Amino acid sequence: MDKKDRFYKVYNNLPLNLREEVILVINDEPITWKVARLEIDGNTNLSKIILDKLDALKFI
Repeated sequence: MDKKDRFYKVYNNLPLNLREEVILVINDEPITWKVARLEIDGNTNLSKIILDKLDALKFI
């Protein structure tokens, strides 16, 4: 399972209120679960950074 699939598995099992929580700060910008999902859905350059950091933190 790749990082993207692992992210979606965790995201889909999160309670709705936790999706608004900040999980990362990248370039002084807070990243919530929802923002991460939008970036990953769009397959942006930032999404690769987000996935790498979430993997390193063992969140996914």
